[in-house]
Parts: sequence; structure tokens; C-alpha cells
Amino acid sequence: MNFDLIVIGSGPGGYVAAIRASQLGMKVGVVERESLGGICLNWGCIPTKALLKSAQVFNYIKHAEDYGIKIENASADFDSMIKRSRNVADGMSKGINFLFRKNKIETLTGNGELTADKKVKVTASDGSVKEYTASHIIIATGGRAKQLPNLPIDGKKIIEYRKAMTLEQQPKRMVVVGAGAIGTEFAYFYNSIGTEVTVVEFMEQGLVPREDIDISKELTKIYKKEGINILANTSVESVDTSGEGCKVKIKDRKTGQESIIECDVVLSAAGVTPNIENIGLEALGIQTERGLIAVDEYYRTNVSGIYAIGDVVSGPALAHVASAEGITCVEKIAGHHPEPLDYNNIPSCTYCVPEVASVGLTEQAAKEAGYEIKVGKFPFSASGKASAAGVKQGFVKVIFDAKYGEWLGAHMLGANVTEMIAEVVVARKLETTGHEIIKSIHPHPTMSEAIMEASAAAYDEVIHL
Repeated sequence: MNFDLIVIGSGPGGYVAAIRASQLGMKVGVVERESLGGICLNWGCIPTKALLKSAQVFNYIKHAEDYGIKIENASADFDSMIKRSRNVADGMSKGINFLFRKNKIETLTGNGELTADKKVKVTASDGSVKEYTASHIIIATGGRAKQLPNLPIDGKKIIEYRKAMTLEQQPKRMVVVGAGAIGTEFAYFYNSIGTEVTVVEFMEQGLVPREDIDISKELTKIYKKEGINILANTSVESVDTSGEGCKVKIKDRKTGQESIIECDVVLSAAGVTPNIENIGLEALGIQTERGLIAVDEYYRTNVSGIYAIGDVVSGPALAHVASAEGITCVEKIAGHHPEPLDYNNIPSCTYCVPEVASVGLTEQAAKEAGYEIKVGKFPFSASGKASAAGVKQGFVKVIFDAKYGEWLGAHMLGANVTEMIAEVVVARKLETTGHEIIKSIHPHPTMSEAIMEASAAAYDEVIHL
């Protein structure tokens, strides 16, 4: 069967690329071995947000008296939370199936592999094999949890994010290895429902260590108050799973001192590894660099007609990045002239409570790049909307180039900031300056006023501080 385009993988990169290609008149097939939507819809972005919402609602209930409401004997039903999360994921996957039917995209179920003659071999679960041809092939096979040498994932006592969303029972004690977005989100969820959580982070900064240091320090401070044990600048040396639980040997990287933490389960959340094995790269001589598929600005590999997007190429391993790459790739294939992605204007979000969102340079990175900068901060404790909503934790921090007013970066910690960050992304795309933001009227009372106020603070014009 011949296609104009075959996409291997149906995650947020693959399915978006397929739909856009269909809109542009191509006959499209998508290879998927599991459920449509890939890791993001089935095991990542969507179901984790469902779990986090359950934890947030439970926290609201625990603090209901702060809002003048009395609720007695509330408890977290772990099984029901897990079930709701899976139902949300299933619904989203079915939604992709609907979109494929609407756009006349054919699903090719099985494992996809490139052959030496540039065909796609699809092996079904029963072992049957079919081969397909296409003028263009996009590799969008995504990634999986990174395996650490001292942390062999067994799916029982040492688990990754997929298992963390489907545990049969709530652990009493959990060690989370890695304090990035995945680790921080799961730490928040399990701590909220009563699990004793310890986070072990190799880097010195603490939670979300790749964010601006002010964000990292403040979130770490908040979560320590919430009872989460956070061990930064600490390595995991080994895990003993021979007994009933786990004994995690850790080492303080500053002092060299070793100690043991006992827990029921260890969650490995130390990053993502691309799925590039067994997909036929060698058969076609497709080049890789540092374990990723090498591509140009339009995601073309060194082999004509073969492309790669998402977690298998260099760049942030984020769903919205993969989607944007997929659209750019197929528009170029279709003969359009899309603008290459600006990887300096990619928003990053962590959906714990309070949320974290950022885009652009951190303060430290801006200084290291040689900019003379103006920095403004506005705390949500001074926000009328935040006070009324009872969500006064956090702040907005903005960074401008002092010479030209260019918006270099923004970093937010607080309620709904993952929604607010889009304002900054659009403003930076339009080359908006700090003074233009100050003079853009923001509605009152809103959380988004903090962006305007922080911008004003950078220029010593802030009103409400």
C-alpha cells in the first residue's frame, strides 16, 4: 500500500504531523504499536495532570475552612484517583482515533521499522508482517524513562512514571530520584495524599533545577514546609530490594557522607531516553549525534525522504515542541516555506502546586550571555486576585535587556502560571519591549496583572509594591 507520508509513532509529534499532512492533501498512514496518542496522552502529560488535579482538589478540601466551608472526614481514595486518570487518558486516545477517521488517516498497528529499500515494515502483535511504501517517512517514536546504572527499574520496587500512575496500592514511603518536572509532579501528588516522600536530586539547586534559581529555591522552601524531604546535591549509590521494601544508599556530593533511606518504592524520574533502537536507522545509514537522530532545521535526516521529530532529535523533550516540529516538517514537505522553530522561545511548565512556568533566559544565563539587564519581580502576596483565591504563594520574575528593552526571559511560580506564560511567548515572538507590556492594560483583578507589575518593577514604575 502506497502513502504520501508514513509517520512512525502517534504521540503529540506524530499525530499532529499526520493531521496537518492530511489537511495539506497527503495520503497518510501512522504506525502505532500501542494506543493512539503515545506516551503523552496515555502515560504522560494528560493522565498525570488528572492525578495532580485530584491531589489539588483534595488539598482544597483539607483547607476548606480557610474558605468558610466545613467538611468532615474527607479522605483520598487512591484507587479512584488512579481509575479517573486512566479514564481521562482513554478518552483522549479515543479522541485521536476520531480525528484520524475525520482526516482519513490510516492506522497501521504494530512495530514500525525502516528497511534498506526505504519501506516501512510493520510487525503486528501476532507476528504477522506487512510492508508499506511512502514518498516521505517521519520518525516520531518518542522516548522512555532513562535507566540509571545504580537504579535498575524492575517495575515493582523500582518503578518509572508509567507504573507510578497505576500502582495497586498507595505506598507509605516513596523515594523520588530526580527533581525535574516529572519528579516534582509525582512528589507533589503522593505527598498530598499522605505518602511520606523523599526527593533525591543530583544537582545542587533543589527542585526543578533547570529553572531560574529564584524559582527553584522558593519551590524547594514551600515543599519542605509541606513535609517533603528534599536532598539536593545528592547521588543514589545503590538500592537494596532484597527485603520487604527498599534500602536506598545515598551520598552527599559535598561531604561524601553516605546514608540509608528506607521506603516501599523508588520512583526513577531522572529524564528521558529516545526510542531509536530497532527502527532501522542502521539499514539506511541514518546519522545520529550523541544518541539522537541528526536533522536540519526542517527535520530532514541525511537520507532523502526520511525525517525525525520529537524526543528522538535534539531539543527539549516536550509535547508542544514535538507538535510544532511535526507541523513545520510536513509544511516543508508540502512545498510551503515555514519559519524554522525558535528554540529560545519554548515555554516550559511544571504542573505541581504552585505551578512553575518559564520561557527564555534565566537571570544567570542572561548575565553569562553578556547582557546588561533589568529584573523585575512581583509576588502574588501583593495580588488582589491571589489573595481572594487564597493562592498567594509564588511570584512573577521578568528579565529585560537594559539597552533595547528586549524581553529576555520570564519565570513564574504560582497558581495558573502555566496558562499565563503564553502571554510572554507571544510577546517575545512579536519582539515586545518592557515598556509596551507596562502600557498594555491588564484586567483587574487577575493573576496575569503580575506580569504587568513585574515589568513595571523592572523599570522602577511598580504601583502595588
